[in-house]
Amino acid sequence: MQTVEEVDAFAAEAHAGQVDKIGVPYVEHVRAVAAGLAPFGPELMMAGLLHDVIEDTHWTAEQLRAAGIPAHVVSVVEAVTNEPGVPYGEKIKRITGNRDATLLKISDNAHNSHPDRAAHLPAGKRDRLAAKYRAARDVLWAAADSDHIEAVLSIVNPSLLAELRERQTAAQSAPPPSRR
Repeated sequence: MQTVEEVDAFAAEAHAGQVDKIGVPYVEHVRAVAAGLAPFGPELMMAGLLHDVIEDTHWTAEQLRAAGIPAHVVSVVEAVTNEPGVPYGEKIKRITGNRDATLLKISDNAHNSHPDRAAHLPAGKRDRLAAKYRAARDVLWAAADSDHIEAVLSIVNPSLLAELRERQTAAQSAPPPSRR
């Protein structure tokens, strides 16, 4: 599978019958994440389409490679895949060591944080997830180029652009570190 279209069809089949937290077919989430990665090329879009396939289906990384998924795509998917026993915050820090995984997780976070999706969740869950995703953005955004973040957010969740600009303004007005 060497094209985005082939990987999209694969992802649709792999996630067939699955729904997200708000009852939408799961493939719509991975397609939204992939769309946010379009400015970075087809392999990153493929990784976006497959980012949850190891976690949420019977497919393994080895099987993906054997099916013809490019090795770089599989390595990015592996980088964002949850490992049993690894806390979420630790996973986010680990992801930031890989530029493409960081961009993928930024796109995933942006889609998960979209107001239209959050509005369908019960208030307590919505608040808990909002705090979790905000804390992840603190780490992810610090590890990425702001132009790249803006490119992703513009596609996936423009409502986060104001938060990005606030952080940029705060960073520019912060005093320089003291030299002792």
